[in-house]
Amino acid sequence: MPNATHPYHAQMNITARPQTVFVKGEGAYLWDDKGKRYLDFMQGWAVNCLGHSPAVVADALAAQAKLLLTPSPAFYNGPSLKLAKALVANSCFDQVFFANSGAEANEGAIKLARKYGALHRGGAHEIITFAGGFHGRTLATMSASGKKAFEPLFEPKVTGFPKAQLNDLDSVKRLISDKTVAVMLEPIQGEAGVWPATDQFLKALRALTREHGLLLIVDEIQTGMGRTGKLFHYEHAGIEPDIMTLGKGIGGGVPLAALLATEHASCFEHGDQGGTFNGNPLMCAAGLAVLDHVSKPEFLKSTVDAGLFLESELQRLSARHGLGEVRGRGLLLALDLKLPIGASIVAQAFADGVLLNSPQPDALRFMPALNVERDEIAEMVECLDAILTKAGAARRVA
Repeated sequence: MPNATHPYHAQMNITARPQTVFVKGEGAYLWDDKGKRYLDFMQGWAVNCLGHSPAVVADALAAQAKLLLTPSPAFYNGPSLKLAKALVANSCFDQVFFANSGAEANEGAIKLARKYGALHRGGAHEIITFAGGFHGRTLATMSASGKKAFEPLFEPKVTGFPKAQLNDLDSVKRLISDKTVAVMLEPIQGEAGVWPATDQFLKALRALTREHGLLLIVDEIQTGMGRTGKLFHYEHAGIEPDIMTLGKGIGGGVPLAALLATEHASCFEHGDQGGTFNGNPLMCAAGLAVLDHVSKPEFLKSTVDAGLFLESELQRLSARHGLGEVRGRGLLLALDLKLPIGASIVAQAFADGVLLNSPQPDALRFMPALNVERDEIAEMVECLDAILTKAGAARRVA
């Protein structure tokens, strides 16, 4: 049993957190309660798209907090209307439902697809998802995910999510039946280790779903809001999905998510969907500030440039240390370590004042702020280079 007198005991022990308390963040950096500074290449798992505590978000929150926090989702409010209109104007979708987390947005997408199946496809309810996919931690989104670690948890799962293989169109075709209503995927599987769907696969998948009258759902919770160099990743493939989910970066650090759908797919009726805090003006004001910033062409270009620089630096590291490929797009990249040393690298980097992520034992994932500077990338690479050099020397001695 954990020690009830331990200072951290009041919070449920749901992950292996280091005993460090962060008290301040600014841009690419965090500071703990001892005054130590950390360079952050996780940014809350791609949440802080403009870095820690950006002025545009802080100012938007402060101004809105003095006006109205939430009037209840039973009423319209100005920031949610403005944000919905802006998202529609910048995408191929017609309507928006706001939520508080990516999992909640994905849950809404699943419900919307099943409602569509009930109304238009004779009760079809199955949604084809993909091995390695990750869609959240509600029961339905865990069931939709293809994460092996989820398989024994919280049984019985929600049924209706047959799994295909990413970039294998035939594996999708084999699963289509009269029970199928949709196909759902991440354009880049983040938790699996940053495995991209090819643009060709996305094009073929869009053609296949149209041929069979199925909805195409893109989970852009990690790839959306400029992360891969375009405002939304589906733009790279030149396709128009029926449903998209956003989270993480849309709030720039505050809890905000969105479910977007075309007019054709928007079939919720009164009472089908809701949520106490959904679309509250405080979070939507932050979302408006973020969208206004990241949607600018010059900002997206700077993200592309930073991503290319980070990619080239990681490739240089890989060549120097005999590692594997660099995967991903824009500022969502992974370095294949070839060996299960990710956790030890993350721990050493933390001790050295750099925050890294290892979603799989043999890979590192990089999710810096979209406005990361070249000298910050160089600082991270220098730290990682030193760690890999020491690790290589240790292996040679062993």
